[in-house]
Amino acid sequence: MKKKMFTNQINADLLKNFKKLAIDLERPINDVLEEAMSNLLKNYEKSKSKKDNSSSPVLPF
Repeated sequence: MKKKMFTNQINADLLKNFKKLAIDLERPINDVLEEAMSNLLKNYEKSKSKKDNSSSPVLPF
């Protein structure tokens, strides 16, 4: 899959803990970040599906 660079600012403590997690998992931080982003999107899709079935409005993110 093609990769694209992006820049962002993040809470310093969150980044520190995220880097520690990548080290503990012995994985590159980019791989862990991609996994986290993918899981977040999947969770939103599941949540959206459940809300669509209950006829509740869904707020875009």
